Amino acid sequence: MLWRGRRESGNVSDRRGFSGPGIAVGGGAIGLIVYLINMFLGGGDPGQIPNLQSNRELTPTEQAADDERASFVKVVLAETEDVWNEVFREKGSNYSEPTLVLFRDGVQSACGNASAASGPFYCPADRQVYIDLSFYEELQNRFHVSGDFPMAYVIAHEVGHHVQNLMGVSAKMQELHQQLSEREYNRYSVMVELQADFYAGLWAHYAHRMDTIIEEGDIQEALDAANAIGDDMLQKRSQGRIVPDAFTHGTSAQRMYWFKKGWTTGDMRQGNTFDDPSLASN
Repeated sequence: MLWRGRRESGNVSDRRGFSGPGIAVGGGAIGLIVYLINMFLGGGDPGQIPNLQSNRELTPTEQAADDERASFVKVVLAETEDVWNEVFREKGSNYSEPTLVLFRDGVQSACGNASAASGPFYCPADRQVYIDLSFYEELQNRFHVSGDFPMAYVIAHEVGHHVQNLMGVSAKMQELHQQLSEREYNRYSVMVELQADFYAGLWAHYAHRMDTIIEEGDIQEALDAANAIGDDMLQKRSQGRIVPDAFTHGTSAQRMYWFKKGWTTGDMRQGNTFDDPSLASN
C-alpha cells in the first residue's frame, strides 16, 4: 500500500500506555457479545478469554515498529472515512465516523472488557473499533499472511460492522440473539460477517477509484488473508476437524467471494448477504 505521507485520522484514541491493572476478560457479556468479541477471528465468550496482560515494556526498536503500525492504522481509518462519507453522500445521507481505539494487552469497552486475545472487534454500544497492534504480527506469524494490506482489510472489515450498526443491522441481530438457538443464530452471524467482508471489498473498490493508495498485489493479499481466517481453516488448524454448525464467520471460500464481490462491483445493493439462498440454507 502507498500509505506513507497521507492524512491520518483524528478519530483515534491511543490507549496503548493505559492498560488497566489485572484486566480479566469476564463478565460484561451483554446481548451480542458472542458476535462482538473476536469479531474477525472466530468469536467467543469473553469470559473464556484469558488475562494476557504482560506489563512488559517495549524496547525502543519495538516501540518504533509499534508507532509505525499505529500511523498505518490511522491512515487506513482516514481512507475509510473518505470512502464511506462519499458512499453515504451518494445515498443522500450523512456518515457518522467511528472512533478507533488502539490498546495493548487489555481494554475496557461498552461491550465489556477485552484482551489482546480477543482480536480486533467493533462494539456497537459505543460505536468504536478496538485493535491491539500485536495483531499485525499475528497475521504474519500465525496465519502466514504477507504484506500490509491484510491489516487494512481487518480495519475495513471492522468499519464495515460500524456501517451495519448505522443501518440497523446490529440492533436486529441483538433481537435475534434473544430469540434463536445458538445454531440458528450462528447462521445469521455468518451473514453479518460476510457482509462486513463485502463492505471491506467495497471500501477497496472506492479507495482505488478515488485515490492511489492501493497498489498491485494488495487485493491478492486481502484474498489470502480471507482464505487464512475462514471458519473451516481455523477449525481444521485448531481441532483437526470441521464443524459447520459452529461457523460464525463463514468459510474461506465464502469470505474470499464476498470480499471480491465488494471489490469488483462497488455496489452496496450487491451486499445483502441475508437474501443469499446459499447462506439461508446452511
